[in-house]
Order: sequence, then structure tokens, then C-alpha cells
Amino acid sequence: MYSYQITEWAKPLERRECDTPEPQGTEVLIRIDAAGICHSDLHIWDGYFDLGGGQRLTLDDRGVALPLTLGHEIVGEVVALGSDAEGVAVGDKRVVYPWIGCRRCEICASGEEHLCMTPRFLGARVDGGYSDYVIVAEPKYLFDYTGVPTNLACTYACAGLTAYSALNKVAPLTERDHLVIIGAGGVGMSALHLAAAVTPAQVIVADIDPTKRSAARQAGATDTIDNGADDAIKRALDITGGGAAATIDFVGAPVTTGFGLEILRKGGIHVVVGLYGDALPLSLPMLPFKVLTLRGSYVGSVAEMAALMDLVRSGKVPPIPIHPRPLPEANQALDDLRQGRVLGRTVLNP
Repeated sequence: MYSYQITEWAKPLERRECDTPEPQGTEVLIRIDAAGICHSDLHIWDGYFDLGGGQRLTLDDRGVALPLTLGHEIVGEVVALGSDAEGVAVGDKRVVYPWIGCRRCEICASGEEHLCMTPRFLGARVDGGYSDYVIVAEPKYLFDYTGVPTNLACTYACAGLTAYSALNKVAPLTERDHLVIIGAGGVGMSALHLAAAVTPAQVIVADIDPTKRSAARQAGATDTIDNGADDAIKRALDITGGGAAATIDFVGAPVTTGFGLEILRKGGIHVVVGLYGDALPLSLPMLPFKVLTLRGSYVGSVAEMAALMDLVRSGKVPPIPIHPRPLPEANQALDDLRQGRVLGRTVLNP
């Protein structure tokens, strides 16, 4: 098998070859058909997350060993099973749920493996999908995607799941409420495409890029806002009639979360999803004065993945734009994402 791996933080990925692994016990060997590129891959590639104030959360400190194969949006074909693997068969096509925990702690037993303190996330803690094969711990992490194009299907393992879980955190909303999605990148656009199936609220998209705002209008946004404009807050308050019921920040920068909090009505909720980084100056009295809720959302659970794939297979979720590229172009594709040249999702094909 061959993989494109991080061998040194922030340096170009290297093509490396090794023996194709044989699945043991409950493990399943997947021959990869497609692997999506996520903005989180850039942070992992760099080897750290920016906590603000000069502080960093490094992957070295988290015990992540190199070399590491990136890629957590994975779809492929079952080609071999361990002796104890049940529930799938050789030849099955499946999307891989990558947010696998230690599978031993109480959190994992509760079904919230994505919150495990010692995770085994594919492409983030252990080898992932920038490869032609990957080992998955057991069949419960594999989901049918019948009727969905392969290159699109892989994106539901992160972009779709992350958006779906964030939308669940602002429910219930009514048709009179306004929900503002901040950031129309791959995950933000996934949220827009999912929104109609999850909430009756009127969905507004804020982005500084006019091309992305145009794409959001074409995808069904009731309105769009240039959140970089001087009058962005006033415009948002005017459109929403005094404030949004909920805002979801798919960028995760101080300026975007600050904008999201400013445009909430009393009792509103702001969810931070993006991992751009830095720290947020926050006026604490405004939280009780406006009865605001500020919370984070990180990917989603196995149960949410199952519910999402039911929605997707039902045909209720419009597709996001997909840009397929051969796996050997992984470095160029990551650079394009870093430079903001991607509308939708780039998918690598080995």
C-alpha cells in the first residue's frame, strides 16, 4: 500500500510505501476510493492549534507520533475482515466514521466516542485516508451510502457530520426564527444544505467572500451578509428584526465569533465549530444580560452519523460542490485550501 504522510510537521507530505495490513479480531480492511480534505487537516499538518496569546496546543504534546497519514473523510470497499468482524461483507461499499475513541472508557461506552480523552481518530491520531488502504477498528463504524456518489459520500464523515451536529445544538427553532451560518466553506455549505432537513428556521449566510455568498444564495440561503463590511452588524440586526435566534461560527476566529454574539437576540445561542484559532475577548456581563448561550461543537457521535446517513440516503440533502483530484496532488490540494481557493470540498482519489 502507499500513503501520503506527514514525516515532519509543516513540511510537504511524503509518499511512503509499506505492506498492506491484515485485519485482526474485529478489524476491517477498507480499500479507499475517496478521501476528503478538511480544514482540520491543515492544523494537523502544521502540528498545532492556535490557542491565542502565544499559546499552542501541539500534537507532539498530545502524543501523536510521526509519520502520520492524514485524512478522516474516508469511503471505500471492504476487502478483508478480521476473524471476529461481523455485520459487513467483502465487497460492501461503506463510509467510515473516523472519530473512534479508546473503546474502553465510560465515555466510549455511552456512545460519545468523539469526546473520548484518549481518542484513536483516523487521520488525526492514527493513520487515515490519504492512502489506498485503511484499517477500521470494527464494522459499527461503517455506514451504507447506497445511491450517493462516492466522492460526495466521504464528505459526510466530517463536513456533513460536523454541520449536522452543530445544527442539532441550536434546535428547536421555528419558521419565524433566523439562523445565521458564519463561513461558507466546506462545512458551512454542508450546514446550509442540511438546514432545510433539520430546522424550519430562515437561514442566513455570512461570509467575506462574494463568490461564496453567491453560492450560498444559489443553494437556498434566504439572505447573505458580508460580515467584513462596516455595517455588517446593523445589516444583520435589520434582516433578523432585532437579532438572530442562533448563530453558528464555522470559522472559529475572534472576529467571527464576536460578530455572531453581537447579532444574537436575547436568549440566543452561539455555537463555535471552526478551529481557526486565537482567543476571544468577552464581555462577561453581556452573557447574563442577554441570557446568551455560548458553546462549542466538535464533529458528532456514531448515532448522529447513523441519523445523518439516513437523511442522505433519503435524498433530502442537496450535494455540496465536489472537486476530485488524484491522491498524488495532496500537497497542492492542501495549499489550495489554505489559500482559500476551494469552494465546496476537495476529494482525493488514490
